[in-house]
Amino acid sequence: MVLSGICLRSGVLDRATIHVRQFFLPAMLDITVITAVYTLLCFTAFFGFTGNRHAFFLMYCVSLTLTIACLFGFKVYHRIWSQSSGNEVVVIIQAMGMATVMTLGLVIILFPEPVPRAVVLIAQSLSLLGFVVVRYRLRLIRGASWRWKAIWRHEFPKVAERVLIIGTGLEAQGIVWQLKRQCASGNNDYVIVGFVDGDPQKQSMYVEGVPILGRLRDIPTLARRYQIDLIIVALNNVSGPDFRQVLSYCEQTNARIKNAPNVFAHLNSKNGCALLRDIQPEDLLGRRTVTWHQGVDNSPVSEKVVLVTGAAGSIGSELCRHLLSQNPVKLIMLDNNESGLHDLMIELSTQIDPARLVPILADITNRERMARLFSANLPDVVFHSAAYKHVPLLQDHPIEAARVNIGGTRNVAELSCQFGVERFVLISTDKAVAPQSVMGASKRLCELLISALAQQNTHNTLLTAVRFGNVLGSRGSVVPIFERQIDMGGPVTVTDVEMTRYFMSIPEAAHLVIQAACLTEGNEIFMLRMGDAVKIIDLAERMIRLRGLRPYIDIPIQVTGIRPGEKLYEALHEEAEIALATPHPDILKLVCDHHRFRSNKFMFWIDALLKNGVCHEGGNPVALMLAIMEASKHLELETAVSLAA
Repeated sequence: MVLSGICLRSGVLDRATIHVRQFFLPAMLDITVITAVYTLLCFTAFFGFTGNRHAFFLMYCVSLTLTIACLFGFKVYHRIWSQSSGNEVVVIIQAMGMATVMTLGLVIILFPEPVPRAVVLIAQSLSLLGFVVVRYRLRLIRGASWRWKAIWRHEFPKVAERVLIIGTGLEAQGIVWQLKRQCASGNNDYVIVGFVDGDPQKQSMYVEGVPILGRLRDIPTLARRYQIDLIIVALNNVSGPDFRQVLSYCEQTNARIKNAPNVFAHLNSKNGCALLRDIQPEDLLGRRTVTWHQGVDNSPVSEKVVLVTGAAGSIGSELCRHLLSQNPVKLIMLDNNESGLHDLMIELSTQIDPARLVPILADITNRERMARLFSANLPDVVFHSAAYKHVPLLQDHPIEAARVNIGGTRNVAELSCQFGVERFVLISTDKAVAPQSVMGASKRLCELLISALAQQNTHNTLLTAVRFGNVLGSRGSVVPIFERQIDMGGPVTVTDVEMTRYFMSIPEAAHLVIQAACLTEGNEIFMLRMGDAVKIIDLAERMIRLRGLRPYIDIPIQVTGIRPGEKLYEALHEEAEIALATPHPDILKLVCDHHRFRSNKFMFWIDALLKNGVCHEGGNPVALMLAIMEASKHLELETAVSLAA
């Protein structure tokens, strides 16, 4: 009881102390200001006042009481003025206006011979000025201080960054308020030059006291004219193409580029969202992303038993996520990465009945294990994404490349044919076109392997392949590598300034794979209309700019030279491959006449490659790959001309 009584008294004292600080001390300062003003006027013969001092004192008491009451009623004492903007002065003006009207009314009523009205008006005006000076005294002192030092001591403040803000919405207004608040508190790091907005009706207008200088296309000109150091993009509800257009304007300047936080989307989201707008893959692609097309019939993959190999990888996991929308009877997720498979299972089990998810920890090169899997689950559709893919690493380990990429693909494809799988899709790469690396050669042989099996008449499985460009954000792609290098402060390493690649996003890759399974008629290769190739050095520069930094100034870029197995330019298809349209306007089908392709002989060559590459360390699988490819290429070219005709 004693302790609770002490705590209660302590709480009361704390609240009393807070009230004294919040209300009593500011009110006493205001009373002092009003008293000083009326004292000054009382002893001044100005405005012709020579009347009754007693009446003047009563007028002072009335004015003091009403003014303090109005200030309290308008919640002037409920504000933290050291953290308020200049716009808050309006509240003091409103309170003083009300107090002035009430004071004049009472003076007229109470005093038969009233004090001259000018005395009341001047007293209230001077009091208003005093209230503002008291509340903004620190800012006034700082402003006077740096001007004094600049004039008499020639000590100038550091040069502030000149800021141009793209957009005039709530996010942009919030940024203006914050930057102005920093300046008011003595942090003069930024000066807001103006806004840019695409709405022609807003031109030459002002927002938060800052002018709208021009439209979006004027960004490069405005940046040069006003020597802009920092561009803040406060456009969070724009489409990918529009955002890329804005970025293209910003990148024509030497200013740093920052993205504004989408605070309101964060607050309104029930599922949670990133406070900052992340850079999306389409922002780096330089083209619109390819999505599902209504002209593609999804029934071949809908409500099926689906097997995805390499399910824990970047492509495989995204493929599993997209397949959930196809309402699979069973989704078999196979990988030899235990942690990745476990994480994927935990993620997907919140979106679908866990009983329909079958995680399989296995290796595709284990033929017996794979045969038991097919026998137990009898999949209808197989998406084969399991592979080794890192070009420099596989150059040093060609035996493993042959064992996993070719041997594993052969196991999964042959078992698919054996167990009556309806559709089989191999995930390949544009590095399979005229390959110069072990990885590219192994994937090209996988494509030919699928073609050889497709020509056999001992099964009804439709076998096809999809050919990817570089997938942004996938493991081993340049984007996460560049991001880590930028985080470390550089340098960002580029192998050659002329190197180009075709890029696609991870969702695009997943859409392409699923739609290929729906479109296939067997023995063809599908690919996206990739648009123009992207220079790797341009990609590096854009990523640096999108992080609010400047290439070669804040983050160096280092050219390291082409690595073994790399090419300067990638091609999307062979000369012998004919590109045909599909029901999807952005997906092409590549076909090649294989009617003289000797599949039995080819399979013999594959056996020789796997035997020599896997069983004997002294074997040269690279030479075998090249020999097989040259032989198969010769057979294809013999009939390509007739197909093109």
